[in-house]
Formats: sequence, C-alpha cells, structure tokens
Amino acid sequence: MESVLRTTRLGISFGGLKAVSNFDIDLLDGELVGLIGPNGAGKTTVFNMLTGVYQPTEGTITLQGKKIQRKRPDQLVKMGIARTFQNIRLFKHLSVLDNVMIACNFQMRYSILGGMLRLPGYWREEAAVREKALSILAVFGLESYAEILADNLPYGKQRKLEIARALATDPKVLLLDEPAAGMNPTETNELMNTISLVRKQFGITILLIEHDMSLVLGICERIIVLDYGQIIASGLPTEIVNDPKVIAAYLGV
Repeated sequence: MESVLRTTRLGISFGGLKAVSNFDIDLLDGELVGLIGPNGAGKTTVFNMLTGVYQPTEGTITLQGKKIQRKRPDQLVKMGIARTFQNIRLFKHLSVLDNVMIACNFQMRYSILGGMLRLPGYWREEAAVREKALSILAVFGLESYAEILADNLPYGKQRKLEIARALATDPKVLLLDEPAAGMNPTETNELMNTISLVRKQFGITILLIEHDMSLVLGICERIIVLDYGQIIASGLPTEIVNDPKVIAAYLGV
C-alpha cells in the first residue's frame, strides 16, 4: 500500500510550551488508525496541524508526497483532507440535505451570474450535487431525514451527519475527532459499524481519535499512543493494550 499522509518530526510550541514534538506517522492508503492518549496529550492539536488550523513550528506534513504544512484549511479540503470535531459543528438551522450539499460548494463550477440568473448550467450542477448528497445520506441511513432540520436529529444521527458532510468533500484522508463522544453503547456500536462501512465503501484512509477503547480495539488496524505531546507507542491493538508504558500513561492496570 502507498503512503497517503506522512509527518516528519512534526511539532508545535505555544510561547514556551512545546505542545507536540517529534510526531512521526505514516498513514497508508485505506488504513484505519487510532490515535489515543490521556486528556491534554496533544491529540486534537495534531489534528489542528494536519488540517491547517494550527501552523506547525517544526517538521513537515506531506499528502501523497506534496508538502502541505503551510496550507489553509480550505486549501487542504480541496486537496483531500476532511475532519469532524469533538463538539458537533453542524449548520443546525439548515436541513440535513443542505448540510451535505454545502460541503460540495467548492466543487461547483457555474459562475455567479449563472447562479443569479438560474441558467441551465446552474440547474445541472445543483441536481448532480443533490443526487450525490442523497446517495451519501443513504449510506448512513439518513435519506429519510433529508428535509428536516439538522438540529432536530437525535444526537447519534447528528454525529453520523457530520461524517457524511465530511465525506461529501471527496477526501483522501478522513480525520475523526472523538466521534463516539456522548453516545450510549448502542449508538457507539452502530457508529463502529458505520465507520467500517465508510472505509470499505469509500476506500479512504481514516485517522481516529477516541477514548472508547472498545471502539478503537474493534475497528483500528494500528494504534498510536500520545502522551505529553510525544508518541510513546505504536503498533497492533494487541501490542498496545499490553505495552507497560501505555498501561501506565493511559489504560491503567
């Protein structure tokens, strides 16, 4: 498998505080990798660097061999990196369908004039995007909710909608930041099946931050453990759960 996303000695400092240092990962095409660690270990900071929210103060990030560490978030979305957030960030007063369609905005090619005058090109593109959005919602079992407000969805389905919206950007790499946060066991199990389905159906690379170890161990092929901004272990799930450093720093006896 080919390398899709790679970091080399990646790090960031805020004033005199080094939040992350020497963060080296190599995500392969189609791989599903977990990133775990205690609260404050730097996991979301890593995501923020990978998506252009923070600019690293050291090291490099490459996407399919191209350096991307100085790109803006919108540029990185166009290049193929999408993410979700710990706290759900939907457009709650738009419909479920509109939430997914709006993620396709940068793919639209009609002109401002064409949109204002509703020329044939506008209608063709809008119809194509609508069809694409509905097909993505169908993967998540959300097509019957297409016309309701996102704010009216149950919590678990809002989480699914956020992932669906990210997929609408056609990413090469999908970063999921604690997608099971706030879910009950039934919703978590359903989410686990959904993530596995997304990976299989869309063939994308997924990096997952999650505290629910049953989810991480259930779907991740490889796990990276972060503590105090540094990687302390990396390997197969069976290796990670038996690693003394990981047990001491995160899992407990």
